[in-house]
Amino acid sequence: MRITIADVAARAGVSKTTVSRVLNGRGELDDDTAARVRAVIDELGYVPSARAVGLARGRTRIVGMLVPSLIWPWMGEVVQGAVDVVESGGYGLLLFTCNQGAQSMRQFAAQVSAKSFDGLLVIEPEGTLDYITQLPGRGLPVVLIDDRGSRRVFPSVATTNRAGGAAAAGHLLELGRTRPLVVTGSRRFGCTRDRMAGFADTYAANGLPLPPELVVEGDFTLECGRRAVQRLLADGVHFDAVFAHNDLSAGGAVRALREAGRSVPDDVAVVGFDDVPYALHTDPPLTTVHQPMREMGEAAARMLIDHFAGMPLPETPQVLPTTLIVRGSTVPGAPPAPATRSGPAGPTTTATPAIPV
Repeated sequence: MRITIADVAARAGVSKTTVSRVLNGRGELDDDTAARVRAVIDELGYVPSARAVGLARGRTRIVGMLVPSLIWPWMGEVVQGAVDVVESGGYGLLLFTCNQGAQSMRQFAAQVSAKSFDGLLVIEPEGTLDYITQLPGRGLPVVLIDDRGSRRVFPSVATTNRAGGAAAAGHLLELGRTRPLVVTGSRRFGCTRDRMAGFADTYAANGLPLPPELVVEGDFTLECGRRAVQRLLADGVHFDAVFAHNDLSAGGAVRALREAGRSVPDDVAVVGFDDVPYALHTDPPLTTVHQPMREMGEAAARMLIDHFAGMPLPETPQVLPTTLIVRGSTVPGAPPAPATRSGPAGPTTTATPAIPV
């Protein structure tokens, strides 16, 4: 049977409150009473609930993390980065997804009400902003990762989406590609707008404004990239490059081009965005804009851990740079090595050309 605090109190001849004070180092207790309680704890092998002790001390030593889903290709990198920092700081991570919509949010809200964690990391699930915005006013610190709507409601960690789009454009221009097809993400996301602006402005600055028929809105899926290429080929629209707003849609574009008998990169060069592991397994491997997803998770978690130690949360976003990684989908014979990755021992770099942007 599990030993409880009531068992300890009964054996030591004191109240449960006294046992709690001994466990938490609170209150004025004479040395003999405290020693007797500790002896009984050792005798019975009582192990207090970490959560109960944390609540008694006013802190759970748990960080909550709310994400839309774990199936997003880069989500594991963000979560791992956050876990690395949280655990090294002596905290645990409680992860919530919104896979079941309103039911998931009800369960999450119940944990918020129960004060189950000391702070919250958020990759904003769609439709949750109004609720999340209320939380800092209720005493829960919140840090947003990947501010897809470019909002400044919370402390946040972001990346250089606009510069990443510009770097992709500059690379294609250097290769002489003057008619790029752009497969965007949903335009309601700030990252989509920023990537599009960086790319389009770079082409316009070189006297090559993008024709409307070469910009197709997608949804970050492999199939949207495939359909965009198939449609333009069927309509006879000429293009010599594809810039897709994520690696999955870029991979779909590569597949459609190969199915149509077009050579990548000789006929059409293809650039993606994110640098997820999938980018190494297209044929040829994708040139892409690397997002420092693990570093973003680390930076956001570090904000919270530092805040728990007394530091104020930053008022301006922390922005981490993207990096252009050149592979075989734009340069024939480019090495298919993985991009820069961070792990417990720090960053590692490959021989693949990497250009900070």
